[in-house]
Amino acid sequence: MALTRTDSGPLFTADAANTLRLIGYLAVAIVLMVADHRGAYLSHLRYALSAAVEPMYRLAALPAQIARESRLALADRERLTEANTKLSQDLLLAQARLNRLSEVREQNQRLQELLAVQRSLDVGVQLAHIVDIDTDPNRHRLVIDAGAHQGVQIGQAVLDASGIMGQVVEVLPNVSTVMLITDAAHALPVTVERTGMRAIARGIGALDTLNLPSVPISADLKVGDRLLTSGLGGHFPAGFPVGSIRQIKPDASGMFAVAAVIPSAALDRSGEVLIVHQLLDPVGPPAPIAESGPPANLSESPAHKK
Repeated sequence: MALTRTDSGPLFTADAANTLRLIGYLAVAIVLMVADHRGAYLSHLRYALSAAVEPMYRLAALPAQIARESRLALADRERLTEANTKLSQDLLLAQARLNRLSEVREQNQRLQELLAVQRSLDVGVQLAHIVDIDTDPNRHRLVIDAGAHQGVQIGQAVLDASGIMGQVVEVLPNVSTVMLITDAAHALPVTVERTGMRAIARGIGALDTLNLPSVPISADLKVGDRLLTSGLGGHFPAGFPVGSIRQIKPDASGMFAVAAVIPSAALDRSGEVLIVHQLLDPVGPPAPIAESGPPANLSESPAHKK
């Protein structure tokens, strides 16, 4: 069967022309390979062809590379998020521990100061902790963790390492209520350390101020004078700091002066207090001595016996 013009003959046929053509192709291929092997004539051609084909390789590998980088980025983001969360938690925990350590250090300092005061006093004292405060702004009172079972009694003085805080006004089995010296219902006999003048310090309902009312205009008072407990009344031991005078001004009548006093005690910061149990040297006249004399049977004279 004859071949049409559109049909191409097979490469390997019995026709001699096709065989010669094949041999010629093989010879050219061998010559080119030998020439390229010895002289590297086709290296530039291969280099150019590889440079032209390389973008195709990169383009074909681009989706897989994007997917791989996306997975890595997502994994890195998750690891960074977890690490950030853990670091935030560790920082919060460390900050809480640091705050707690600071509070413990301050508490230790306060206890050391109270211990020093306790050792220097000539009165019996008892350590107690503040467990609650009165939220009524008109009542400056707090609750301590010592009551009747611990030997606390109404009227006992309460102080901290810096000065007088108040006195016990209510006693329950295991807790007691303390009225601060700044309560509007509290009054405290005091004396001016520099001059010895006696006065009454009254609370006005402000934690940072006491008042000395009805002070004579001629009184020798100065800003900065320290006030100490006078010991009068027997509830507060004499010589304890009460406060220092901050301001002196005439009262409404103009006949007397009013002194504003800054309390010495840390009324809004103290966490521990000392309760004074007794006064070894009470202020006031001594107790009357019982009358003594001869026995009644010796009081009769010999004349009476006759």
